[in-house]
Amino acid sequence: MTNTNTPDTGSAASKLHQAGISSHHDGSGEPAGRLAPLAIGALGVVFGDIGTSPLYTFREAFHGARETVAIPEHVFGILSLIFWTVSIIVSFKYALLMLRADNQGQGGLLALIGLAIRSAAKSGRREKFLALGIVGAALFYGDGMITPAISILSAVEGLEIARPELSTFVIPITIAIVIGLFAAQSYGTARVGAFFGPIIMIWFATLAVLGVLQIVKHPEILLALSPHYALSFLVQNVSLAFPVMGAVLLAVTGAEALYADLGHFGRKPIQAGWFAFVLPCLMLNYFGQGALVLERPEAVVNPFYLLAPDWFLYPLIGLATMATIIASQAVISGAFSLSWQAMRMGICPRLLIQHTSAHHHGQIYVPQINWILMICVILLVVGFKSSSGLASAYGIAVTGTMIIDTVIAFFVFRALWKWSLQRTLLVCGFIFVVEALLLGSSLLKVLDGGWFPLLIGAIIIFVLSTWMDGRGLLAKRHGAGSLTEEEFLGALSERHLSRVSGTALFLTAQTDRVPFALLHNMRHNRVLHERIVMTTLITEARPFVPEAERVEVREFGRGFWRLIVHYGFADEPDLPAAMRQAAKDGLELDPESVSYFIGRERIVPRQKSAMSGWRRWLFILLSDTEISASDYFRIPVGRIIELGARTEI
Repeated sequence: MTNTNTPDTGSAASKLHQAGISSHHDGSGEPAGRLAPLAIGALGVVFGDIGTSPLYTFREAFHGARETVAIPEHVFGILSLIFWTVSIIVSFKYALLMLRADNQGQGGLLALIGLAIRSAAKSGRREKFLALGIVGAALFYGDGMITPAISILSAVEGLEIARPELSTFVIPITIAIVIGLFAAQSYGTARVGAFFGPIIMIWFATLAVLGVLQIVKHPEILLALSPHYALSFLVQNVSLAFPVMGAVLLAVTGAEALYADLGHFGRKPIQAGWFAFVLPCLMLNYFGQGALVLERPEAVVNPFYLLAPDWFLYPLIGLATMATIIASQAVISGAFSLSWQAMRMGICPRLLIQHTSAHHHGQIYVPQINWILMICVILLVVGFKSSSGLASAYGIAVTGTMIIDTVIAFFVFRALWKWSLQRTLLVCGFIFVVEALLLGSSLLKVLDGGWFPLLIGAIIIFVLSTWMDGRGLLAKRHGAGSLTEEEFLGALSERHLSRVSGTALFLTAQTDRVPFALLHNMRHNRVLHERIVMTTLITEARPFVPEAERVEVREFGRGFWRLIVHYGFADEPDLPAAMRQAAKDGLELDPESVSYFIGRERIVPRQKSAMSGWRRWLFILLSDTEISASDYFRIPVGRIIELGARTEI
């Protein structure tokens, strides 16, 4: 069994230090010659989502608040708000700050939680951090549903600008693209990924050129870089402030990807791609849209597509569609990776994982997650009918995840970076206030569509918390009915059981108890192998565990051994490989002749339980849909013996 109680060992940091790995490094691990290729490769994966935000952000700032009109004061104020929001959230928080908070080179919410758990001085904080992880994961899945819908829909809506009579085809075309996108996931992204960088590079270059062509006509628009215009707008238009900020936050959607994809590209390539290319291109396009609206206020209906000359409109629609597909692909792949890490940390049930690349273990496909996402995306497109409608649903999930990052980062900065309380409060407090304002502005849109991510988040939180609570109850049931090693050996001396040649491995979630499958086997078969290996797999609060620290082997007499296998939450469990390593570390056996005994539980409800009826029903359903331990731990089918048991919960 996998022990999902991630240990908070004091030796973790020292082991990392001895291995030359720090949770706070300078990011110079990549050779200088690889900086440019990695920065280009990061364009599609890291910046795809935020790179498509010019399609709708500036437009929605005027559509979201009915009193906002295309007058110079509002145009300058909104542009200034976009620039400084992006500067604070994306440039300062993620590009300069969060990218330094790596967990063995890995980033993202669960990696950050792993750092927090390892640094927690109080044991009770582990459960609180995991609870935040559940909330963050739920919000991310909501974001993963809305991003493909709003991005692809906003790109296809360009047909309405080119030929208004084509408006009836926008939704069918969008649905067709969505179905094709999700249907292609099982083939992997290795081949498509080779085209991500060049296409997105053309996309960003196009954004910049379209913006510059308008800025040169009205260079005074660059004055909006001053924060004075943002502050003046907020002060002079108090009633508009929150509705407009609810649209401005669309400019930072996808910012979390800078941190989440840290492990794929490294800190310096992501920073170089952002500051040297992506940020300038985005701002040039936003300010170009502002210059266009200054000249033609009626262009506010869709300033992005109206930037383009007539002859370039159809090519721009095609390029925008490809860019939004790439952005959606990045979010979908992120959902797969998050699901995998959540399984490893025991937050969700074991799902079927298909590896789509023989060379890159991170390229995976999770069928259940894929089809659920596809159905929800289609329902969003059909239900909201336009990107403006979906804009009302966007924002809550994004800002909620950002705030969770900030809260957890506070503890990491204090414990691992040894920041003073004053410095930590100043930095994290400033970011928290900005993000709280963005979250508050998005909450105004709850009745207009913001209820969707809240509903999805609530459902996912209910499911994941039910799973964790159910596993906790099962662990208590198993612990109450099991024997310690000393009790087991004492009872064994009173019985005369035949011993047969060979090695039997029994999985157990507890490192000091005898697995029920072993007792079950003794009771019914009345025989024991000459060598019994009781094995526990532990997922630690770090992405990877070095091979030298993978296994712990201990003999406690009469042919009984205890084997503890350590994995990081980004490692792929491989039990036969662990057995081969254990054989090198003193466990005398032939790894290729081990018989694996696995307990298969049939969970049934009991009359009185600590878990309510609905939650018990859900937990049993989730348990029944789990893939088998043999598939998950890569155990050869021909060497498995399953022992059934009935457990009440």
